[in-house]
Order: sequence, then structure tokens, then C-alpha cells
Amino acid sequence: MKLLVTGGAGFIGSNFIRYWTVNHPDDEIFNFDKLTYAGNLENLKDVEKNPKYTFIKGDISNPDKVKKAIDGVDVIVNFAAESHVDRSILEPAPFVMTNIVGTQVLLDAALKFKIKRFMHISTDEVFGSLKLKDKSKFNERTNYNPTSPYSASKAGSDHLVRSYYFTYGLPINISNCSNNFGPYQFPEKLIPLVITNILEGKKVPVYGDGLYVRDWLYVEDHCRAIDLIIKKGKIGETYCIGGLTEDINNLSVIKKILNILGKDESVIEYVKDRPGHDRKYSIDWSKIKNELGWSPLHSFDEWLAYTINWYKENQDWWKRVKNKEYIKYYKKQYGSI
Repeated sequence: MKLLVTGGAGFIGSNFIRYWTVNHPDDEIFNFDKLTYAGNLENLKDVEKNPKYTFIKGDISNPDKVKKAIDGVDVIVNFAAESHVDRSILEPAPFVMTNIVGTQVLLDAALKFKIKRFMHISTDEVFGSLKLKDKSKFNERTNYNPTSPYSASKAGSDHLVRSYYFTYGLPINISNCSNNFGPYQFPEKLIPLVITNILEGKKVPVYGDGLYVRDWLYVEDHCRAIDLIIKKGKIGETYCIGGLTEDINNLSVIKKILNILGKDESVIEYVKDRPGHDRKYSIDWSKIKNELGWSPLHSFDEWLAYTINWYKENQDWWKRVKNKEYIKYYKKQYGSI
């Protein structure tokens, strides 16, 4: 089988490519990535010499590049997206171009070349926000109610993908996942930001009161879920993927990291909250469990400790990532802390 993985140099995409080369060594993988600030070929050093792996530099919103990349491919796994809420607030336009226009370009090419499966990776943020005391969870029937330019652009892409199934019969699946974490995650996101700041002896910025609740999904568990959907998922269906069964807020996550690294709470610096900050996400992943037999392999605490250790052992990687552009963005977002 031949797979085109868009956004394969990013955090989740690169982890997926490594996972797939190990678990499906006979398949060919074509990594199509624009190499924005979050795309990093260092993430794939261990597979770049694999004869079954090919990198293609390109933008999913460029029809000519996309058509050349898709010709002869069996499956598209679409990770390519602008994905950081904070950046979408500062500059929404790239999110619309990549997440909506880029997805539409991919869909048109998938139709033209009769792709056997279009696997679209999305987010639980398209469902909006729950109240802190709300015990309900997002599921595949939850109405969309996005609240940021990022989540709105991903909601738009989801609707486009479904429309190509219902209108043209394109064989699609969508996964709405919760917050991923693990190795090679760009340090603008909460968990690697906290870990790397502590390792650098810096303060840890916390928005508002820090009591924002998220579901956390270890990236390899996510890759396993995508694998199952591609192989066994019913065409046209959406699957929610989460990692937790109990709520945990961001401040608690930060304190867990501090405890593992032997630091006290004096390093926490509360900062002005971001606009429209969603209070709570909680995801019901019973459908993929009941229909495809998937569930997370390990606990959040176990994978968090593993992730912290990875960042401790791979400081050269994230120090190169925290370059001048990153520092410029960081100061704009958090000031001088």
C-alpha cells in the first residue's frame, strides 16, 4: 500500500510515519510537508534513509504540487494544518488557507485519482467548550460550536470532507482527537513548553487561573487509533479519540511536571488570559473502543513521565527549535517572563 501523509514533518505526522514504518514495513510512505515553523525534518532522522520513505516539499493549497504527489497513492492521511490557537488569534488567515482551502485542494485531487481512503485528522475543539461542572462529553453526534479561528477552520475542513463523501462518494473517515502529547512536540504547546522552560531555569506561564480542563492523548496511542480506522473503520464514519477517563486541569498537569522534575510552584507565573479561552474539553471515545477495539495503552502519568524523560535526553533538538523566531513569538505572547 502507498500512503501520502500530509504534514508528516510535524509533531503528530512524524510520530505517525515512524509508527507506520515499524508496524507496516512493506508499505510506501510519501511525506508531503510545507516545512513551516512547526515542520522539522529532524523529527524523521531515523527513517530518512528507509527506501520505503520519500519526502516531498509542498503546500497542500497548491493544486499542481498536490496532484503530482497524489498520483499512484492508495491512502491519504491528512495531518497538514495550522494548529496553535494562540497563533490563530494573532493571525487567522494562514489557518483559513491551510486548513480549509488546503483540505479542499486535497479532496479534489483525491477524487481525480480515485483514492481508496481519505483519512482526515481533526480536533475535539470543533465542538466548542463545556462548563467546568458539566459532566457531559463530546461525542460523534455533538453539534459543532467552534470558538477560535483555529477551531473554526478545522470545523470548516471537517464539513468539506463529509460533503465530498455525501456528494461525490469519496471514501473518507474523520477522527476528532483530544490534546496530543509526546516526543517531538513543538514547545509552544503546554506540556513541552512547561518541560523545556523548567529545564532552562525559566518561569512557567499559566493563562488565567490555570483551571482549564483538557483530555490528554499520548501520540502513539493516537497513531494506533488512526491505523485501526484506516484498516477497519466504516467508510464515511467519524471517530472521537481521547486518552483519559477523568478530568484534569492544566494547573494539575503543570504541578505533575514540577513534581517529576523536583521543582516547586514558585516557578509558576500567572499571565493575562487569552481571548475566548475554552474552559473545558472532555471526549467520549467509546465508539472507537466498542467498534474497533481501541483504547489507550498506558496511563497519563506513565506517558507524561516518559515524555519528560525524552525532553531531558533530547535537549539539542528542542534548543534548536527554540530559535530566534520562537523567542520573538514567545515574548509577544508572554512578555519578558
